[in-house]
Amino acid sequence: MPAKRGLDRRNFLRSAGATALLGALGAKDAAALGSAALDFTQERQAFDFDRHFDRIGTDCTKWDGAIADFGSGIEVGMGVADMDFSVVPAVTRALAERCQHENWGYTRTPQSYYDAIVEWNQRRYGLEIDPDTIELTTGVHPGLIAALQAFAPPGSRVLMTTPIYSGFYSDLRFTRTVTEDSPMHLVDGRYQIDFDDFEQRARRANVMILCNPQNPTGNVWTPEELTRIGEICLRHRVVILSDEIHCDFVRSGMRYTPFASLPNRDIVDNSLTFKAATKTFSISAMKTAWYFSTNPDLLERARDFTRSDLTTLGIVATEAALREGDGWLDQLNPYLDRNQQFAERYIRDEIPLVDYRAAQGTYLAWLDVSRFADRIGAERLAAEEQRASGDEVTPEQMMQRWFAEHAGVYLSPGSSYGTGGAGRMRMNVATTRTMLERGLANIAEALASA
Repeated sequence: MPAKRGLDRRNFLRSAGATALLGALGAKDAAALGSAALDFTQERQAFDFDRHFDRIGTDCTKWDGAIADFGSGIEVGMGVADMDFSVVPAVTRALAERCQHENWGYTRTPQSYYDAIVEWNQRRYGLEIDPDTIELTTGVHPGLIAALQAFAPPGSRVLMTTPIYSGFYSDLRFTRTVTEDSPMHLVDGRYQIDFDDFEQRARRANVMILCNPQNPTGNVWTPEELTRIGEICLRHRVVILSDEIHCDFVRSGMRYTPFASLPNRDIVDNSLTFKAATKTFSISAMKTAWYFSTNPDLLERARDFTRSDLTTLGIVATEAALREGDGWLDQLNPYLDRNQQFAERYIRDEIPLVDYRAAQGTYLAWLDVSRFADRIGAERLAAEEQRASGDEVTPEQMMQRWFAEHAGVYLSPGSSYGTGGAGRMRMNVATTRTMLERGLANIAEALASA
């Protein structure tokens, strides 16, 4: 596999389908093909998540980024948290229609965009959001940064239950705030918050970043857990910033609870919620998100630090997804559920040096590779690398390199997810079953030969 493969027109059109077709031909040519060539009808449509969608050569971070880091031996990209499926057809249709209007001047955000956000949350979760309380951003990160600047002066502490999404640490570095990690404990395969430790740390924090559901552990927090978090933070005047970007991915039998839906209004009024459709529909490059709060004071203070310049196509794609993506998502979630179950079963049966129990939510798998790390001396290798380079190197980074070089699989190192990430790797299962099985088989073969 070459390290960088250009876009071959014929092969790319064949593999990428309608999404690539529109981009390569242009809106007018695509429209001329007619509905027989581009069937975007979603009603009663069955979506094929087993169809391989080749993303290599498109400057895709998940695949091309992995190849840039570790070379052409990468066969399966399982790092960055986006999906390898064709986008919901309504998004492609809406973008194609907008591209037929060949003017790209300044665009206002229509009221229908806010209405789509409100209606999605009400329809899916029974969550009522006042559209006047919605603040648009170009991503969850810019929204969180605005809130951190509003409520956490440089040098102040930000409470997080760890292990937790690595991107939060970059937000803290940007705002010059300090992490206050409260390590969770693994009990019967599920991470649990140590509430005594959590409260002790809350006493010296200004803000808490909540991940609901939790990345990378996959916890789907219960109303009781969220309420206890809320009570402690309210008692110690810690503002809660609830990142709920993974909320649309929960396994069968689990239920996502929006923090803003808790019955204690004092707790809810001590929070802001951050959401997006970009994770749900794999349109992250469109750069759209939003936050809201029931507390006008908190909302106004965060808005003082917020600036969002949304793109025309980002607005179009997001509204189309929210209005017409239910059927696609309702078919996708069982597919991802089966992928999680398959990964758990395959690892148990074929990769004895790795431990994994299927996550409650997200499409991420938090793998325990500590026994294999010990076998290959990952800690010693990291120390040697660090002495030679002068840069900080973790055993998990050495494991990432090992999996890339010996299995051709790109995974994310657990050390980037804060306290509790030692001996762990994060794996993304949002791909075809064939690609998932290939990645796991490569890992099994590499470990058996080590």
